[in-house]
Amino acid sequence: MSLYAIGDLHLSFGADKPMDVFGPRWKNHVEKLRAGFSVLTDEDVCVLCGDTSWALDLDGALEDFKFIDALPGRKIILKGNHDYWWTSAAKMHAFFEKNSISTISILHNNFYPYGENAAICGTKGWFYEESRGTEHDKKLIAREILRLEASLKAAGEREKYVFLHYPPKYGGYVCREILDLFLRYGVKLCASGHLHADSLRLAFNGWYENTRYLCVSGDGIDFCPCKIL
Repeated sequence: MSLYAIGDLHLSFGADKPMDVFGPRWKNHVEKLRAGFSVLTDEDVCVLCGDTSWALDLDGALEDFKFIDALPGRKIILKGNHDYWWTSAAKMHAFFEKNSISTISILHNNFYPYGENAAICGTKGWFYEESRGTEHDKKLIAREILRLEASLKAAGEREKYVFLHYPPKYGGYVCREILDLFLRYGVKLCASGHLHADSLRLAFNGWYENTRYLCVSGDGIDFCPCKIL
């Protein structure tokens, strides 16, 4: 059993949202995803780091979820800033059950064990471009910190791997509130997405304060899930 991650699939089977308008990297990206996932087995786990579907509601995202469900491996998904279809975990699980979608789970205020001693934790996170200093912004980041800490606490003494949509370190920016949680809970790895096109050159990949960082935006890794373990 191996652990993989990829973000920003931006699927649109139920909407007219062709991604090749965003540049040559996106040309035939669905076919690239099929090829990239072909190396996974049904026992493997792949975390999808947000921006999974352009749909506006669950019904509109059904064909996108069916596509994901048919790919090899177990998929764990978290929320991105463009996942407008996202609702409560209970409603999403009920929707998956109703539509016989069996390989997708929701990462939201919880964790998933990986092997005997590791844990998959995460939330959407926060990003510098969202920080405008208003009380509303402060409430949003406080909420994300609570969600991430709930996930980390639930994992107990397991080795912790965190998956976010927004990168908490980008160029010279760090989201100190998130990185402080990483230090407090001994997070070993953080994988995130969100970055595209020219912004990918400022993605941070490497070690910082005892945590390894990876950018797994789909167009940055040619739509091949990144193997983590």
